[in-house]
Amino acid sequence: MIPVLALAIAYLLGSIPFGYLLVKWRTGADVRVSGSGNIGATNVLRTSGRGAGAVTLLLDIAKGYAAVWIAANLTDHSDLWMSAAALAVMAGHAYPVFLRFQGGKAVASFVGAFLRLTPLPLAAVLVVFLGVAAWTRHISLGSIVAAATFPLGVWLILHGSTFELIASILAAGFIIYRHSSNIQRLHEGSEHALNLGARRP
Repeated sequence: MIPVLALAIAYLLGSIPFGYLLVKWRTGADVRVSGSGNIGATNVLRTSGRGAGAVTLLLDIAKGYAAVWIAANLTDHSDLWMSAAALAVMAGHAYPVFLRFQGGKAVASFVGAFLRLTPLPLAAVLVVFLGVAAWTRHISLGSIVAAATFPLGVWLILHGSTFELIASILAAGFIIYRHSSNIQRLHEGSEHALNLGARRP
């Protein structure tokens, strides 16, 4: 029962839509009807400004970290249940019960979860993310490339448990799947470019 409780907590933490709540509180608007329609930090940045985007990013990372930390403490640091909690918090962000299962891409919650679970491989792929995003000015492409290389990092750098490796593969595949529309726009040349000068409307 305790491991099931850990997964339920992870999913519910992931379901807290910080981007949606922050924009709603600040402007009364629904972030899902602006920009890409996503509740994550990138769309909050694009539609509501850098401050709101940064706070959303930090809170989404924090809930990912907290989910795995709680699972670690409830399951005596079981690699299996910590890995499962990392996936559960991502699922919660992407399919939040509080927003009728319509959420974000789960990148920030992925970062938080694997910051606790596999910090060194995560640090390596964050460098990949920053390099690709800075070079192409597409956050989505940086996320996709970083996700694709993450399992390799877990295998080469961490030599982690089977559960951590499986979780990294599933998480990477999930993020790439959640970016299907971005991949299509990248192919068409219509994907939004990064603009750090975004201002709140």
